Amino acid sequence: MMAQLQLINHSGILIPATPETSDFLYSKCKLGAVLSADVKLVRNPAFHRRFFALLNLGFEYWEPTGGAISSNERRLVTGYAKFLASFGGNESALLDAAEQYLEQVANRRITNGISLCKSFDAYRAWVTVEAGHYDAIELPDGTLRKHPRSIAFGNMDETEFQQLYKAALDVLWRWILSSSFSSQQEAENAASQLMSFA
Repeated sequence: MMAQLQLINHSGILIPATPETSDFLYSKCKLGAVLSADVKLVRNPAFHRRFFALLNLGFEYWEPTGGAISSNERRLVTGYAKFLASFGGNESALLDAAEQYLEQVANRRITNGISLCKSFDAYRAWVTVEAGHYDAIELPDGTLRKHPRSIAFGNMDETEFQQLYKAALDVLWRWILSSSFSSQQEAENAASQLMSFA
């Protein structure tokens, strides 16, 4: 039977660090059973919890507004309307027409089953990429995609993790949290409070 256990050294005695570990040890292992393990020392899990508290805070305050039209599509259509206006058209009328067109496309997409949903995994990947913690991957069609690197403790050292935290805080401040908090410190304090309730 294999299990990933998290234990805390308490005066030379290993005690369960998570409810899952406790459940495994008390319900699946008989008293006196001998366990064999490859032990790996993990970094401070409090920093990991702090990072996820920050992510959770940003996720709670984020309200998607883009609808079924991406920002790239919106930029393309409005850019084209401005391009047409440069040939002597009425720019405000062309931009109004572009906006009406985008609304029609969005409504059509919604009625065809495309709906807006808030995904924590997609959000976390976006924050990680925006924080600069990604690998550029070339796809078969020649396009490049930014793929978020893992934020698991085993895949980065403490310094790299702290740099990611600061960069993620900057991203969340710029895009989400600055409209709700007066400073980054206030946002971090709110994340800390969130962490203490978890």
